[in-house]
Formats: sequence, C-alpha cells, structure tokens
Amino acid sequence: MIPIADRWFESKRVDDSITLLWEPHVIPLMRCNIWHVRGRDRDLMIDTGMGIASLTEAAKHLLTKPVTAVATHTHADHIGSHCEFEHCLVHKAEAANLATPTERGTLLYSDFSQEDVIKIRVAGYEIDGDLITALPHAGYDLRSYKINPARVTEIVEDGDTVDIGDRRFEVMHLPGHSPGSMGLWEADSGTLFSGDALYDGPLLDELDDSDIPAYVRTMKRLRELPVRVVHAGHDPSFGRERLVELCDAYLAKRA
Repeated sequence: MIPIADRWFESKRVDDSITLLWEPHVIPLMRCNIWHVRGRDRDLMIDTGMGIASLTEAAKHLLTKPVTAVATHTHADHIGSHCEFEHCLVHKAEAANLATPTERGTLLYSDFSQEDVIKIRVAGYEIDGDLITALPHAGYDLRSYKINPARVTEIVEDGDTVDIGDRRFEVMHLPGHSPGSMGLWEADSGTLFSGDALYDGPLLDELDDSDIPAYVRTMKRLRELPVRVVHAGHDPSFGRERLVELCDAYLAKRA
C-alpha cells in the first residue's frame, strides 16, 4: 500500500534571497526544482511543481509580498501550482498552454504509451511505476490529477526584463526542450535560472514539442554566457565549468 506523506514539500535556503523547494515523493523524472527569489518589491516563484498539494500553503512563511509565478515552460511538472497565484509570467510561445493546458497530466504509469516509456528510458530515466511514491493525504485518488488553468498576466519575449526592485533579470528564450522554454539571467550576479533548457541530468529533446535544431542553437548561446551559477529546472545547481561540459556534450551528440 502506498504510504501517506508527513509533508509534501521540502525546502532548502540557498542564500539570503533564494530558497529551493521540491517534492520528494515525486519520481526524479518529474521532480521539478521550485525556486523562490525574494525581491525588494515583489518575489518570484520560478516554476511551481506538479500541483498535487498546495504550494502556497507550504511556502506561506516565504510569501510575504506580491509574487510573480514564472513558467520557464509549460510541461506539467513545472506549472501544477501556477493556478494558486494571481500573477503568472510566461513566454509568448506557451502563454496559451498556461491559460488553457492541452496536456491532461497524469500520475499513472498505465497512461504512458510504450513509445513514450522507451523514449524516457533511452534518454536516461527509469520509469516502471506511478509518478508518486506517497500520497499527499488519505483518500487521494491518483486518477483525479489534472493541470488547472492559470491566470496569464504577463507575456514576455527574449530580451524583456523582469524587475523585482533590487534585482533585474533578462528573459532568455531558450527553445528546444519546448517552444517557449526560457531562462532568467541576472548579469550583475552571473546567475541563470535555466528551467529545462539545461540541467545536470539527462536532457529530453525528443518530446512531442521538442526541436533539436533549436536546442543546438540554444546550447551554443548558453555556452558563451559568463555564468557564475546555474539554478536549473531539475537536479543540483552548477557553475560555468559544468555548463560548458554539458553544452559540449549535447553539441557533440546533436550538432
């Protein structure tokens, strides 16, 4: 019998203004990094996880001012709790999907086609069961899971600025994993929030909405970025040396 989780989210303070949240009972394939960034005038919540349990309730100790929920892209594991926020920001290429999700979303292994399972395994992820290893509460029905529409209040493009008072981030359009994949780049600190365009794990570029030639261009662009630290959509953060290694490995495979 699947156990009931004591709590659904875990968190770790990265520095004075950044906190990482994650869902430990979600399998690695779908376990998104949720980044809370504190600003002088407003905060950012960069990606929001699966939406299985309330993110705003779990993070209420952090949410002391207005919040912008950023969608680095609109795959289910990154936008599940966007519906809990009044202000949501997304790249124009995926704005419609945030407002009216076309992906039904699932927690059930049985909903995956054999073709999808093979693609996921070839990429480097093992999936042989349902997507969560515990229940958020007693009586939770995995079949009830769905992606809810979110309020799209800010649509951005490459080069736009996200200003939270004492920090300014440049929007970088980083397509390939998905059409509207984007990152937030703070040149002053050398900090990049990269979403799923780049993380230190198996990259997925054969999804239905992926584009390998676009991904190659994205990797070439990222390789030239003078980053100090990359806070990615999955897996641990890393520095410029690892960024170059990851970009070079992808380009050797696909370029």
